[in-house]
Amino acid sequence: MSDDNKFQIITFYEFKDMRTVGDLTVLKSGLKDLMIELSLRGTIILSEEGFNSTLGGSPENITNFVPRAESLLKTTLKLKSSFHAELPFKRIKIKIKSEIVTLKRSVDFARASGTHVGPAEWNQILSDPEVIVLDARNDYEYKSGTFKTAINPGTSKFNDLPDFVEQNLDPERHRKLAMFCTGGIRCEKFVPYVKGLGFEEVYQLEGGILKYLEEVKPEESLWEGECFVFDERITVGSDLQKGTSHDLSQEQGK
Repeated sequence: MSDDNKFQIITFYEFKDMRTVGDLTVLKSGLKDLMIELSLRGTIILSEEGFNSTLGGSPENITNFVPRAESLLKTTLKLKSSFHAELPFKRIKIKIKSEIVTLKRSVDFARASGTHVGPAEWNQILSDPEVIVLDARNDYEYKSGTFKTAINPGTSKFNDLPDFVEQNLDPERHRKLAMFCTGGIRCEKFVPYVKGLGFEEVYQLEGGILKYLEEVKPEESLWEGECFVFDERITVGSDLQKGTSHDLSQEQGK
C-alpha cells in the first residue's frame, strides 16, 4: 500500500436488541479501551436498538480491531471500507443514545424482510419507470451527488423524512418505492417504517451508496457526482477517494 492510502476507514452498523449483549456503559468502556490501545479514531454510537460506527486507523490495527469488536458486540461485522492518506478523525467519540439514527417514530424492523437489493441488481430497479426512487439523505447530501432519477426530499434532518413521504407519496398511486442512503443504515430503519404506512413493494440499496461504488464498475454506474461523508474528507468520489466538493452542509439554511 502506498503512503497515499495508508489509513483504512471502516463503517459498520447493526440493528439488534443490545440488551442481549450487555450493559451499554460497560460496552462503551471496553470499546474505548480497544480504540485507545490500537490508536484508532472515530465515532461509535450505541443504543438499545443497535450500534453504528465510522472509524479509522492503520490497516494492521483495523484488522486487529475487527475480531475483538465482534467479540464485544457479539456479532459478525459487515464492513464497508475505504483508504485515505490522512486519518479523517481527530478524536475517539463513543456515545450512548436512544436511537442510533434519529427517526422519532415507532418501527417494526421485521417489515424490512425481503426489501434488500444488492449493488449488482440496483441498476435494474433504477431503470424501472414504475419505481419512485427516493434519496433518503438530506438536501446537502443530495446536492453533492445522487443517482439518476432520484427524488430530493429537501430535508435538513432524517426525522423530517416521514413528513415528506406522508405529504407527497401515496401507497395507492405509488406502487413501487426504492430508497438509498450513504451506508444503508437510514434505509434499514426507514423502509420498515414506510411499509407500515401501507407501501407494499419497497426496495432498499443494501450497503448503501458506499457499497455500490465499491462493487459496481464505473462504466456501469448510474451514480452522478460525489458522495457526502460525515468526516473531514467531506465527500468521496466514485473511486472512494477523497472528493473535491466543498461542505454544502455549511450552507444549509442560507
